[in-house]
Amino acid sequence: MHELSIVQNLVTLCEQNAAKQNAKEVLRLEIKVGRLSGVEPHYLQSAFDVYKNGTICENAQLVINLQGIVVKCEECGFDGELEENDFTCPKCKSQNLRVLDGEDMYLMKLEMR
Repeated sequence: MHELSIVQNLVTLCEQNAAKQNAKEVLRLEIKVGRLSGVEPHYLQSAFDVYKNGTICENAQLVINLQGIVVKCEECGFDGELEENDFTCPKCKSQNLRVLDGEDMYLMKLEMR
């Protein structure tokens, strides 16, 4: 379960940002998790709920926004989100697709006081 190490790094990042801003507490973290990131959102939430105890994030809410797979077709120029993990262009059926979004996880917003 690599979600625990992700949560540990996320809390460290929160601690660093809080120290820079002289904040005493993190209230809310908003992250974007891509469908292709390999991160399981429910495991991430569970790991966060356990690990946050005794940290600056103890009372924080974790908001997880799932990012679909956004592609661009190199054949016909289609630019959009795939409904399924079928890497075929929905417009021309080409498999010459470039992934534009949905592979990563990002910290999007951090609320502190």
